[in-house]
Parts: sequence; C-alpha cells; structure tokens
Amino acid sequence: MSGQAGTPAGGLSIPSRADDRAEWRAADRAVVAIILVATAVRLAFAGAIGLGIDESYMVAAGRTLGWSYFDHPPLSWWLARGAALAVFSEAPFVVRLPFVVLFAFTTWFVYRLTALLYRPRAGVWAAAALTLAPMLGVTSATWVLPDGPLDFALAGFALASAHAVLGRSARPLGWWLVAGVCAGLAVMSKYSAVLTLAGLPLFLLTSPRHRHWLLRPHPWLALGVALVVALPLIVWILQNGAASLGFQGGRAAVETFRPWGPFAVLAGAAVFLLPWIFAGLALALVGLVRRGRRDPVSWFLLCLALPAIALFSIVALWSDKLPLFHWAAPGYLMLFPALGDLLDRNRDARWLRPTAIATASLVVAGLVVVSLEVRTGVLSRLVPALAREQPGLQAVDWTALRDDLRRRGLLGRPDLVVAAPQWHATGKVDYALGGALPVFCLCADARQYGVVHPAQAYRGSDVLIVLPPGSRRDPLVQYADLFATIEPAGTVDVGPIGGEAARLRLFIGRDYGGAVPEAGAAR
Repeated sequence: MSGQAGTPAGGLSIPSRADDRAEWRAADRAVVAIILVATAVRLAFAGAIGLGIDESYMVAAGRTLGWSYFDHPPLSWWLARGAALAVFSEAPFVVRLPFVVLFAFTTWFVYRLTALLYRPRAGVWAAAALTLAPMLGVTSATWVLPDGPLDFALAGFALASAHAVLGRSARPLGWWLVAGVCAGLAVMSKYSAVLTLAGLPLFLLTSPRHRHWLLRPHPWLALGVALVVALPLIVWILQNGAASLGFQGGRAAVETFRPWGPFAVLAGAAVFLLPWIFAGLALALVGLVRRGRRDPVSWFLLCLALPAIALFSIVALWSDKLPLFHWAAPGYLMLFPALGDLLDRNRDARWLRPTAIATASLVVAGLVVVSLEVRTGVLSRLVPALAREQPGLQAVDWTALRDDLRRRGLLGRPDLVVAAPQWHATGKVDYALGGALPVFCLCADARQYGVVHPAQAYRGSDVLIVLPPGSRRDPLVQYADLFATIEPAGTVDVGPIGGEAARLRLFIGRDYGGAVPEAGAAR
C-alpha cells in the first residue's frame, strides 16, 4: 500500500527477519513506557478531583443494578458499580480505576493496529498522539463515562477485524470471533457504536478483493457472538419499549436549520483533541481519501472512521441539541493509525519532537491547574470574574451536604426523602449522601431516576429539596402546588470558596403530592 521499505504488499507489517523482530521489540518497549507513564498521571488525576455531574449521576443512579439503563447501555454503569462493591467505596479514584485500566489496553490496541497496517514505529507515534489528545487520552481514559469502554471495545474490534480481513492468519476464525466479542462489548457501552461497527460490512461490500468474506460463515458467526454478548441490552430494550433508543434518537430530531452547526461541532472537536492533533488527523484523513479504494488499508480505516464523524456533523445542521464534541470521538479514534503513519514518515522533521514534548507538558500542566482549581479554587481567587462561576465546582463532591444533615440529625431519618430539580443535580446530591437517604428527581426529565426512584413512590412524604448553586428557582412559588407547605431550611456551602456560586439552598416540603413540575419550567 504505502510503498514503505520492508512493508509487505497490502500494507501489513508482519515481522519475519531478525531486524523486523528487533524493531517490534523496541516499539513494544516504547509503547509500554508511554502507557505506564500516562496511567500513573491518570491515576493521580482520578484521585485529585471529585466526580463530574455525569459521573456522579452514573455512580449514584447505578447503585440499583439492571440489565441496562435509561441513558446508555450498561457496561460503564456495571464497571463503576463493580469497582465500588469490590472495595466497599465509591471514592472517585475507585470508581474511575476500571476506566483508567481499560484505556491502557485501548492504547495498546491502537498501537498494534497501526503496527499491523503500517510499521511498528508508526504505532508508537499513534499511541503517543492518542495519549496526548485530551478528549480521548484524558476524559475517556479517566472519567466514569460510556466512552472509555466504548473506545476499548472499538479499538479491539478494529484490531481483530484487521487481522481477520487484511491479515495473513492461517486460521482467521479466531480473529473473527474476537471481533464479534468486541462488537458486542461496544454496543453494550454506547448505542453510537453501531456507526463504527457498520464500517466493517461497508468495507466488505465495497472492496471487491474482500467481498468473498460475506459468502463465508466467519462474519456471520461473529455477528452471532456479538448478539449473545449484547443480549442483556436487547432484553432490556424489549422489556422497556425501547425508551432509551427513543431518548437518544430524539436528540437528532429536526428543529431548525443551522448552517454553522457542522463547523461548530468540528471546531469543538479541534479544541478538545488539541488543534494541532486535529490538524494532523485531518491531513491523515485527506491522505486516506486520496488513496481510497485502491488501497485496502486506507479504505478499511475510512469505512470505520467516517460514519460517526460525518453523521454527527450532518445532524448539527438541524438539531437544536448541538451534538457534543465527543460523540464523534470513535471516528477520530480510527484515524490515529493513519496519523501515526504520517508522523513516522516525518519523524526527522525538526518541529516534531519539540511539539510532542510541549504538548505533553501542556496536558500535564492543564491537569495540575484543573486539580488545583477544584481543590482550592485558586483561579477563582485570582480572577474575580471566575469567582462568580467557580468553573471547578462541577468536579467538587457535595459531601458538605452529608456532613450538614448528619449534624442536624437528618441523615438516615426514615420519614425523610431528598429531591433535586434536575437529573444531574439529583446525581450530585445522591452521590454525596452515599445512599443514606432516598433521593429522587423533582422534574419531568428524571432519566434513570424515573426508573429506580420514581417521584410518585414518595407521595405523602416530607421532602428535603436541595437547589444547586446558580439555581434561579423560587420553591415557595414553583412548588407550592406540590406540597401542603414549604419552608426554608438553610444553606450549605460546597465549593472550595464560599459565596452564592457554591451554595446549596435547602427547603422542606411537607406532604408531597407525587407530581412534578412540567418540562421547561424555570431553573
């Protein structure tokens, strides 16, 4: 394919001579070093800050185990809950640990995929670039989100598929079955996995040299394995009327024409991948497109990468729920092998090594600053404009609320339940209380809380209403029809620095009627 010296026809790098094996060993050692250093940094970061709003929600609402969950398939929920049960702790370091470990394997898979398709040195560059891209190497690699197990499963799927379809294995069935397992795990992580997984049948249909696979049992056996692995999710969908699919699909509903939408999505991806890494991925993508179907390796990567990148960019044309920048991350993940090839072919450029070192320094410095802001509010103290918002507050655990309720003798009181006005605030409150009191969402968009703690179940109860920092609600007015009486119950500061931006407001509502405010009510 690429015409590189020592690369077999078709672009697959398979060690044969002693020199080749030595190159692979050197590359293996380099990538292991990258993984060990990056994992150490991620572990430190995982323990340095509290859980974000999505993380708190998943950990707290996920205490009730199920075949699946309202927002996403179950794998990430199970990982966090399994870690918490294993060591009897929901500490941020504990629940994040499985995600850090999984990304170490993701990095290795991307390296091996790149080495297989191009050269081992290219794999080292791909692993390094992936590690330094914050949207993948920090958030997906550390936080309790579906993206971590999704990236792990898709990278494994791509590697196994490349071995099965493009490799020279005398017994490809094993690779096909591994690809099936990884495909099932990907679907068990996030519904959008199907966009990347669909790239393999697309490749087989459009590549005459590889179309014969569709007439063989191997891919169909792999599909059967994937369905077996994803069976818990399938059962849950059938039992719950596809509510989760409807929720996720509703985000693509046509609302209004936004010609700037795709540019905003791509610009956001550029920021969170880092602009120069995004530019490298874009150049690598152009190279893949130029080679096209003439080169099986290029076409294979294109088929895996483009569906997610293209679809979420197109949806941004009309959806008022602008696709989040990380939704297309699996598509970019599939471009890192081509980026590794591009960097390796320019490895003697004077700018490359200093840029890599500067990028690593920037990422580490960014993690240190974020950690300091969350723990001390140092930036908010130095910049008055930030003090009004306290940007690190989302990653502060509201444990001060638990301490306050314990001092009042309210923690664990059997006749009291707790509520918050949004699903994400409910998650923060529920995580902070550690299950000591029932918590439900006093809103129409309750998500998983509508399944495990429906508001109607607490009819007639006294409810402690917790309003998050920045809330403009006036419970004495907005919730007046939901309770017999409502009265203020004080405030609790939860941030690293005090003030309105870090203050919870508490109210007690008596004799809850079981209804919730209509969707779209004031914050």
